[in-house]
Amino acid sequence: MSTEAQQPQDAGNEVAVANGDVPAEGDQPQGQQQAAPQSKMESFFAMTKSLILRALIIYFVSSFFRRGQPVANNANEKSPAAAGPKIHAWNYFENGTLFDLHVWLSDDIDQVNFQQKSNLLWLQEDLTYGDWKSGPNRDGTYYHHVNVKATPKLMTNGSIYLHVFVTKQGESPDPNSPYFARNSVMGHQTRQLNKFKKIRVNRNYNLLASEQEKLAFELAQVNLKDTIVSHWHPNLTLNLVVDQTNWAQGTVPPPLDEFVKFVDNGKTYLPIVFINDYWNLQREYYPINETTPELPLHLTFQPIGMFKWQLYAAQQMKNKFAGNMLGELMASGGGEESDEDQDSLKETMLETNIYLLGLTIAISILHSVFELLAFKNDIQFWNNRQSLEGLSVRSVFFGVFQSLIVLLYVLDNETNFMIRVSCFIGLGIEVWKIHKVVDINYNTDHKLLGIFPKISFKDKGSYSESATKEYDNLAFKYLGWVCFPLLIGYFVYSLVYNEHKGWYSFVLNMLYGYLLTFGFIMMTPQLFINYKLKSVAHMPWRMMTYKFLNTFIDDIFAFVIKMPTMYRLGCFRDDIIFFVFLYQRWQYRVDLKRVNEFGFSGEMEEQAAQKKLEGTTPALKDKPAVEANAKPKSAQDKKKD
Repeated sequence: MSTEAQQPQDAGNEVAVANGDVPAEGDQPQGQQQAAPQSKMESFFAMTKSLILRALIIYFVSSFFRRGQPVANNANEKSPAAAGPKIHAWNYFENGTLFDLHVWLSDDIDQVNFQQKSNLLWLQEDLTYGDWKSGPNRDGTYYHHVNVKATPKLMTNGSIYLHVFVTKQGESPDPNSPYFARNSVMGHQTRQLNKFKKIRVNRNYNLLASEQEKLAFELAQVNLKDTIVSHWHPNLTLNLVVDQTNWAQGTVPPPLDEFVKFVDNGKTYLPIVFINDYWNLQREYYPINETTPELPLHLTFQPIGMFKWQLYAAQQMKNKFAGNMLGELMASGGGEESDEDQDSLKETMLETNIYLLGLTIAISILHSVFELLAFKNDIQFWNNRQSLEGLSVRSVFFGVFQSLIVLLYVLDNETNFMIRVSCFIGLGIEVWKIHKVVDINYNTDHKLLGIFPKISFKDKGSYSESATKEYDNLAFKYLGWVCFPLLIGYFVYSLVYNEHKGWYSFVLNMLYGYLLTFGFIMMTPQLFINYKLKSVAHMPWRMMTYKFLNTFIDDIFAFVIKMPTMYRLGCFRDDIIFFVFLYQRWQYRVDLKRVNEFGFSGEMEEQAAQKKLEGTTPALKDKPAVEANAKPKSAQDKKKD
């Protein structure tokens, strides 16, 4: 990992001023650090699964749109890779080469004002290429601290760039210098130091406020809108790739091809400079304005190997990919939430033991497999279901309502695109279950609004003719005595103490919070039906087993990952229900009269086997009899035949 997380101070600090004036010592930026935003507390393995899914989608889409080698228009126009035999280039810096590091500041992405000496932030001389044991910590790493004066242009959403040059010892990147690098052969990389982030206006208010308070709030919000503001982070790492790979021009795979620059007709490539900000957490950025006249910058120079560089470069390409149209679609609702997920992932990687981290990733993959298996068996269960005896039909309709509320909630809030898709698919599955539990009739003679046919629902015979319907109604009656007081109490609490964007948002937030807190009790009607029927043969045990395994994984990570105590306790709610199901399975022994999840009972299976046996027995009995009564043919009979 990069040493960017550490902040050592250099004794020989320099002060760079954009206009050449040196500020007084002791001046410190004011109001630099804002309060860290509240991030959503979700387990690390859930984030890992989300990142794996995004990576797969990005890979397949990029592979689909990846362009091949350009086709030559004529015989004289050929790509470097196709023009004769490939030339394997050598690194311009061999191991042991002495070089200098030049770090310049500029407000232009393409040019540097070398005449303004105050723009030189750092000059580190007499470095050795391939040296991993120099520096204050004997690991090849050097540190430097400098204060950058924020110009009026930078305070008003201007941009500022860092230019990093790597030259051989004694050479200069300045074209006007007598020591200018021969033939401009030197490593060079540019990076924008500031980052533009959107600051969103909080438009929530208390719905019980008086009309005068609401009017004052609306007047205050009239001229406010979401703004794009330039932000600053004080840390940056400068990596020099130490590697002697013999690259061939035109064959360097992306995204490495953006950094490998060839000279001398492809015979040599320049030293690879990589500016790394991967470990800069988004919550550590702060706005650049009048309260920040000086901006601290902690620079770290560190050599890096090929493997680690490939990982960082791939991550940087992913961030660029997330900035185009598909990236906006993937992170619909803004990149802020994606940044929060990235921060949570990075913090976990920094703070978690490496063995625990590996175990977490492995279990996350296992968790995804269990989810897919539970999803597959749930659909298979309802698709093959022949009888509804013992199943709670009302719970299916409540599942549709619950999925609809969750979908509307994530649409009302700025949520990741993948979460919206998963909620939409979940709602579709719940709606699909309806026609499996009831008979749906479409009356085209009576249309709603003259367009939509009137829809009516009728209970299936296997549900209404059994005692299941009676027990189901009774269970929801008892459940209503518990749920409605809780719903009213949560309604009053949310209305009085929470702020909302409006009444629609309030209703969605209230229902979503209620379902999240008390949704587990909606599984109790099935427990009640099982208790009345004294049977659990109709339950989808395979699907429930997969879900229980995932719940068990949730319980483990509830104590591994840092999260609120109430959230940890909430992870055990489903466990209680499932253990009651297990107790019922143990208590209610196998009953051949009860139907299973496929609509068959043990007696039905025995009857079918008996009928099959009766249908084949006469044929088997007659065949030996015929053969026994038949006389063997004589030699004359055979001759006649």
